[in-house]
Amino acid sequence: MKNNFPERITISLSILQYSVTPEYSIKEVMSKIESNEKGIAFCVDELGILQGSISDGDIRRWMMSKSTVNLNSLKVNEIINKNCISVFKDSIEKVDQHFNDRSLKAVPIIDRNKRLYAIATEANKSFEISNHIINNDNKIFVIGEIGNNHQGSLENAKKLIKIASNAGASAAKFQLRDLSCLYDLNDNKNKLEDLGTEYTIDLLKRFQLSDDDLFKAFDYCHTLGITPLCTPWDITSVEKLEKYGIEGYKIASADFTNTELIKAVVKTRKPMICSTGMCSDSEIVSGIKNLKNQYANFALLHCNSTYPAPFKDINLRYIEKLSKLGKCIVGYSSHERGFSAILAAVGLGARIIEKHITLDKTWEGIDHRVSLIYSEFNNMIKEINDANQSLGLGDSRYLSQGEIINRENLGKSIFASKNIELGEVFTHDSFRIMSPGKGLSPYYKDDLIGVKAKRNFKEGDILEMSDLKNDAVVGREYVFNRPFGLPVRYHDAVNLIEQTNANLVEFHLSYRDLERDYSDFISKEKIERLPEKFVVHCPELFAGDHLLDLCTNDESYREESIKNLQNTINATNKLKRIFPNHEKPIIVVNVGGFTLDNHLSKEERYILYDNLKESLQMIDHSEVRLCPQTMPPFPWHFGGQRYHNLFIYPDEINKYSKELELEICLDISHSKLACNYYKIDFLEFLKTVLPVTSHMHISDSSGVDGEGLQIGDGDINFAEFSPLINNLNPYASFIPEVWQGHKNNGEGFWKALNYLEEIF
Repeated sequence: MKNNFPERITISLSILQYSVTPEYSIKEVMSKIESNEKGIAFCVDELGILQGSISDGDIRRWMMSKSTVNLNSLKVNEIINKNCISVFKDSIEKVDQHFNDRSLKAVPIIDRNKRLYAIATEANKSFEISNHIINNDNKIFVIGEIGNNHQGSLENAKKLIKIASNAGASAAKFQLRDLSCLYDLNDNKNKLEDLGTEYTIDLLKRFQLSDDDLFKAFDYCHTLGITPLCTPWDITSVEKLEKYGIEGYKIASADFTNTELIKAVVKTRKPMICSTGMCSDSEIVSGIKNLKNQYANFALLHCNSTYPAPFKDINLRYIEKLSKLGKCIVGYSSHERGFSAILAAVGLGARIIEKHITLDKTWEGIDHRVSLIYSEFNNMIKEINDANQSLGLGDSRYLSQGEIINRENLGKSIFASKNIELGEVFTHDSFRIMSPGKGLSPYYKDDLIGVKAKRNFKEGDILEMSDLKNDAVVGREYVFNRPFGLPVRYHDAVNLIEQTNANLVEFHLSYRDLERDYSDFISKEKIERLPEKFVVHCPELFAGDHLLDLCTNDESYREESIKNLQNTINATNKLKRIFPNHEKPIIVVNVGGFTLDNHLSKEERYILYDNLKESLQMIDHSEVRLCPQTMPPFPWHFGGQRYHNLFIYPDEINKYSKELELEICLDISHSKLACNYYKIDFLEFLKTVLPVTSHMHISDSSGVDGEGLQIGDGDINFAEFSPLINNLNPYASFIPEVWQGHKNNGEGFWKALNYLEEIF
């Protein structure tokens, strides 16, 4: 049977990711639907006969019709659609019309006995093996190729598996041969083998694991959570691997043209990763056609099968051609020294990387020469991940948080070039373009010409979007069940506070503010307009590019940080003069513990916490309440990104808050980013941290480093956790710490408070 349907349709014999039985619970079906990403599963009986389908829409409609729902007790057979669309395998060309006529994402292919045979889907360049979905959105699938580098020792094999697992590889791969199927092993003195073949047979006889040891190695992979893969070199080996239950196969370059072996592996319906080394263009085209005609579930690896491969022969640009030929996921199997070519392969579209690993490069066997030891393999995966992240989606150009910061510092804004009165018409002479870029972009200068001024301007005042448009959100009185405030600077504190009923202000100080007198900005008449309480946010950056770090192992640097924090405390004590009823104000502190190149281990973090404890003993903070702020994994430090290590993990936050006798400033945005990166349940995080929280910064976030977003612009479900905050900590104060919320007369703050008022 030939493949005669459009290339936009993929037929896969791997039906397990779509198959459920009538006894499956709806919760189990939902998990299956989520993992296959097609929104549907197909119910089969014990003989594999198709019973019907169940989609996410079917489940939603059923749930809406019930007053109470128990997803664990409800079984599939109670709500399956028994009239689902299917196509017979000998009429497979008809499947295309179903994708044209309906919004289907998967169609079951059945045999004449109505047994589920295959699944037709619209091609989306995705490849699944074990629990890994390999596509352009997910991380690179890295295979630690062990082969026979274990030297025939199960103990060595386990050490190599451990190396692959610890470094972050997705799979560990072995090889299995039945030597009697591959070579004439009779000791015939008159038979003279080629020297290379004789050497290979000798190595294989001495260094191949027994079947029992190989399967024990597979079992060990499972205990470490890494996928075992294997290359079968003959049909007998395929049969052995099927009896074990291997989850996927690797086809060696030498066997890409071995149609009998390929056919045997395709029949297993398991995913296949096929190397294409040693093959000509025409052989690769023919091999791909052979795989597609059998509806194989396959990915292709570019490869140069020499050990080591000269860089001039690798021809990495062929990866792009291989992708076009196969219209499938492609990767690279590396046999060169080092891993620089691997990083280039990732840049060219490789989504699977295979690299040999070894315990000792001097051991006997050609693979050791092109293998990596643990430290090299670990660095390779780290750099692969970095390279993969750097590729992005390529669909549009957007500003990162760091770029936004730098654009503000280095960009330009429109400033008033003279005094302008309310109602005066703007002309070209009304403006000048200057840095910083914190106001209305020069892009809007022409739009301002002819507009009447909505307020009075002094020479040097910055223009905002509200000076151009009339739809700005304004402040008002809000109702909250806890104290709330606004983040302010000296110059805008009174203006912002006058627009609302905030209980406090949080002064975000710069290091230059420590030398300024607040009375230069807040007159005696205006003091009365301020609320009774205040918070101070300690500067992060001080003179000489000194980033506050009370935890560093660098003693001289830590001494400078201690001095800078003490100066902040002294400035805070002076501010008490205008807040006479507030005895011990909070100072929010980013205590440090950042690194430049990587995150620290738990043991290294504990040393830094001890340094913090020592630093605090050298600071007089008896008249204030120091509150370390919870941190994101990748903070933005004045135009660049660092790695943060302290006050990130919930258990550590709780533990050290109590040990240091300090309460916490819970930054919702920061902590959600940490939970996203470290796969921590956010609600569980809050349950651990809220009991030691005295103040909160609230804004939205996205991904692992998109912090300080306007509420509703990120991926935080505020309504989900607001009851938890109210129950576990009804007293902690908060501010809406939305990035650039002060612009347009505080518009960002008012938008955030409008939203929070509804959910709190």
